[in-house]
Amino acid sequence: MARKQHSRNASGPSGPSQRQLRAGELIRHALVDVFREEEIHDEALHGVSITVTEVRLSPDLKHATCFVEPLGAGVEAAETTGHESEIIKALNAHAKFLRGRLGAKLDMKFTPDLRFRHDESFDAASHMDRLFADPRVQADLNAREDDEDEA
Repeated sequence: MARKQHSRNASGPSGPSQRQLRAGELIRHALVDVFREEEIHDEALHGVSITVTEVRLSPDLKHATCFVEPLGAGVEAAETTGHESEIIKALNAHAKFLRGRLGAKLDMKFTPDLRFRHDESFDAASHMDRLFADPRVQADLNAREDDEDEA
């Protein structure tokens, strides 16, 4: 009788491992400290506060994708509105400098290569809020509640 072999991903990919999640949080916290303490000399980043919302690591922990949101992005009165791509481009240009600063703060075998991306989840949440506030959607929701009350 043949023995059934077990594999780690027998049912397909199941998301990041605990190791990836833990290392991602360590890197996120260290990046926040670097952004707070260090002055990156770039015109696009001058006076910009950056929120690091998530860090996703590759399975070998050598590549990190950092999702960032400039403070005030999406708010029409904010100075960063419309400049998100410039800010992300500047962060990616200084990724090696930031990686060097992270290396001093982290106790990891390798300091991962950093890639910065704009976090689109805030835009998606804002879009959902606008959809739920639409009077047509409100009418549908109220009609559904009335039907449930009658039953």
